Amino acid sequence: MKSVFCFGRLALVIEPLYFIDPDPHPGQEGPERGVRLELRMVEPQPARGSVYASQPIVIDRSIWRGDLLESVAAGPGARDRMHYHPGMRDNEPGDRVFDRHLTDDPVGWVARELADLPRMLDRSDVEEFDGFTADAAALNDMLPQILEVLATTLDKVRAGELATAPARDSR
Repeated sequence: MKSVFCFGRLALVIEPLYFIDPDPHPGQEGPERGVRLELRMVEPQPARGSVYASQPIVIDRSIWRGDLLESVAAGPGARDRMHYHPGMRDNEPGDRVFDRHLTDDPVGWVARELADLPRMLDRSDVEEFDGFTADAAALNDMLPQILEVLATTLDKVRAGELATAPARDSR
């Protein structure tokens, strides 16, 4: 289950995630599960069909990522792998950045991050913030609903309803 909030030129994607890092840093071995948030660009598309035709919406380039992950071994509520990627380049994250405030209060930390859209865009080399003022206002207006979806998704992951281990091949 993915949730997408579209604001115009930006979108926020919230999704449950089960993840195994193929090249983990020491102490980060083993599967992780939790919720991933990504702030992405909405890429303009040429109009198609008649004036009544549905138009394409392409949500592509990721510019910020928050991973509210916990090691499977430590169990729900461990908060031991929560990190973020403040600036992404070409959809690739840099190193994991750990923040005590994120670990202490994940939902509150996300609220504070999303409330400072100019800083988020600046760290991702997105220029001309003035072109995103309407997105910032829309994001701020939707922040209570975003945080509700985030908290509900995280609760469902911790309850084992979402982000479960992939099924093993039974062949």
